[in-house]
Amino acid sequence: MSAEEREQAQGPSARMGPWRFVVWFGTVSMLADVVYEGARSITGPLLASLGASALVVGVVTGAGEAAALGLRLVSGPLADRTRRFWGLAIAGYALTVVSVPLLGVAGVLWAACLLVIAERVGKAVRSPAKDTLLSHATAATGRGRGFAVHEAMDQIGALVGPLLVAGVLAVTGNDYAPALGMLAVPGIAVLLLLFWLRARMPDPEAYEREVMAAAAEAPAVRDGRLPRAFWTYAGFTGATTTGFATFGVLSFHLVQRHLLTTAWVPVLYAAAMAVDAVAALATGWLYDRIGPRVLVALPVLTAGVVALAFTNTVAIAVAGSLVWGAAMGIQESTLRATVADLVPSGRRATAYGLFAGVVGAASLAGGALTGGLYGYSIPVLITVVVAIQVLALVLLAVTRADRR
Repeated sequence: MSAEEREQAQGPSARMGPWRFVVWFGTVSMLADVVYEGARSITGPLLASLGASALVVGVVTGAGEAAALGLRLVSGPLADRTRRFWGLAIAGYALTVVSVPLLGVAGVLWAACLLVIAERVGKAVRSPAKDTLLSHATAATGRGRGFAVHEAMDQIGALVGPLLVAGVLAVTGNDYAPALGMLAVPGIAVLLLLFWLRARMPDPEAYEREVMAAAAEAPAVRDGRLPRAFWTYAGFTGATTTGFATFGVLSFHLVQRHLLTTAWVPVLYAAAMAVDAVAALATGWLYDRIGPRVLVALPVLTAGVVALAFTNTVAIAVAGSLVWGAAMGIQESTLRATVADLVPSGRRATAYGLFAGVVGAASLAGGALTGGLYGYSIPVLITVVVAIQVLALVLLAVTRADRR
């Protein structure tokens, strides 16, 4: 038996423990966030410097977000059908980390627009496969805690990337080329880490198989319909997301009502991201102890955002933005962990793709709803959002009943 065959025969624990896998995968996401969040923080000014109008910026960035979510309806089933989770994850990350540095040297508007959209397509390609790989390791670490640690590390990159770009722009007199070119360094690190992880743990599903074997459970099937509980859970997620105000609307209120200056808005956003990380860790830990009941907090927080953030008192409005960060932490971690518990591994990437589609459609509806009602009547906005969150709580209760 060769050395490689002996290593395979020893099982996954001999190569890398599940917590190490989660942390290293979290490091990949953290570095990738440095790259693409750094670029996204200056996408608008960059396109404007190449001659884009506000309409062009809106269309391009909107198309990018639509691609990032909508194309997962294709990449999710593709991952399940081909079982090439590592290949799709690496391809998606590669498209992102290559597109961003090229933005700095694009030189013409049409090329920059294509690169902005390409970066988002990279996220669509990798996300269902990445979440599925992570879900296998979290079967051993605890779904909630595993996804929470990953999200917390992700947010570190979301903070560092824009700050690095801002620093380089300040030093170079707003020269985009070195600011974006610098992001090639963490991008290269992303790809090197991914190839190393694949070599160390080519089959992360082995983590989940070991857990199931220890619990004497039947192996997960690789075909069949998605469980009914998944669809009711997707309905819950769609409802609670529909009432979720975007930070764009929150910051619009803060600046238009002269509660904060424009310069303080990024600082508040950074604080909300810190709350995001803490909330992800706290609810992830609770999820592993009490299960989906912890998700009751999400509709409550969502309703709290509009009740607090749209006041005319600085402290209360700022508190509403921090509550928004806490809700984001649950959305980005514990919601994804629950999908892994509801769906067998053989259909999980498909489920993540469909789930992203629901979230994307609900986010669009939520942005339009909260933005439109904000201009009409804030009391009406609060009333409508609270009613939607009550519906979300009902759907969560149905999900728990279907799961039994």
